[in-house]
Amino acid sequence: MKAKHPINFHKATTFIFVLALMVAYQNFTLGPWVYLALHGTYGILWLLKDRIYPDKQWEQEIPIWLGIVTFALLSLYWVAPYILISSGTEPPIPLLAAAISLNIFGVFFHYTSDAQKYYTLKYQPGLITEGFFARCRNTNYLGEVFIYLSFAMLAQHWLPYLILGVFFAGVFIPNMLKKDKSLSRYPEFAEYKANSGLIIPQLFGDNSLNQEAQKVSE
Repeated sequence: MKAKHPINFHKATTFIFVLALMVAYQNFTLGPWVYLALHGTYGILWLLKDRIYPDKQWEQEIPIWLGIVTFALLSLYWVAPYILISSGTEPPIPLLAAAISLNIFGVFFHYTSDAQKYYTLKYQPGLITEGFFARCRNTNYLGEVFIYLSFAMLAQHWLPYLILGVFFAGVFIPNMLKKDKSLSRYPEFAEYKANSGLIIPQLFGDNSLNQEAQKVSE
């Protein structure tokens, strides 16, 4: 199987899982509905993204046992809806608003930056130093952190934050450092790295590479 198969299966079943929790606990209050809309829609958008502009790293073949482990690890993200729905606690309206806002920002950063990366590399391979990647080298991961942070906020429990932290330290950071190592083959990477953040945007600094990239694209 490909690495994307257990990931896609998890994304596809999230809506069903959360809805099943709501039915099992007979909890149809505002919080669970908002969670279902946010996390369920995120999963559907992921599947659309995989069809329209797939990520090359998820196309590699993996053994079945690793696919099972991958699905099991991703299922840790289901702890947040389980806590929210089974506990019966209702998130305050301001918290719901903040989580929705953060989620929208996260989806925007995640999917649009991935689209820029996919189509730029398709037609003009090389180091991307403009647009979503002008000040941040991993805008897609920043968006993903925002997304899962919004889910943790709705649960109002420390465990989803811990799970996100484990994924951030064990998966996101190693992948970002691996990407930096790969991009270091480009002569201009040192300058680009000095003027961009690994995941937190570096808002101030030299903008010459971005300007050059825009001139080339024109």
